[in-house]
Amino acid sequence: MKRTRGPQFREFAQPLFTLWLLTGLMIAPAAAEDPTPSALEADPSGWEDLLPSADLKGWSRVPVPPGDPLGRPQWTIEESDKVLVCSGEGGHDMLLCDREFGDAIFHVEFRYAKVEGKTGYNSGIYARNSNDGALWHQAQIGDGNGGYLFGETPTPEGKKKFFTTMNEVGNGRVKPAGEWNTLEITALGKTLSLWVNGAVTCRFGECGSPKGLVGVEGEGYRIEFRNLKIKELK
Repeated sequence: MKRTRGPQFREFAQPLFTLWLLTGLMIAPAAAEDPTPSALEADPSGWEDLLPSADLKGWSRVPVPPGDPLGRPQWTIEESDKVLVCSGEGGHDMLLCDREFGDAIFHVEFRYAKVEGKTGYNSGIYARNSNDGALWHQAQIGDGNGGYLFGETPTPEGKKKFFTTMNEVGNGRVKPAGEWNTLEITALGKTLSLWVNGAVTCRFGECGSPKGLVGVEGEGYRIEFRNLKIKELK
């Protein structure tokens, strides 16, 4: 028998989820032997599917660095598998959702297409970016490496500064090329928290953008993205 969840359950469950989220942001990153569920697994309600349609309407390619010319088209949707694919043949760019989000959790699953003899796989996931890509907050993902945050965030003086948590991450938890990974960026106030494959790997507490665009990166390697979902934290 299918059980339905009424308003009383939702009123009870939402505070528990909020407590779980805030606790996860305050504690130290979890150890590799003590995996934690993703936010999507912990509470599958309230998520919005962001996977683009076949025409990529509502998403924009932005060159890296800003102002450079865009390469040839390299983003497609495999509708049968509900997968966003970057062929890696169109240069370095961001594919950004045109909608701005403030406090939210961005959930993405990804894998590189493994090529024998090829190394240096490189890509990223973004949150709170500016629409021109000049301000960016990226979760770095490679072939069995990455799992840290870096970027350029605005300062109170109206400038921007570079930041990286690379030296703080002992185990970025990213799997080798050919394997699916799950990643979540949680933006809450000025704090960006990165969860990868079962644990929080790092946090950055000085994000100067209260809201911005989410997206993914193409940088010369074929990579697939699925289950692009977002949950706004209100």
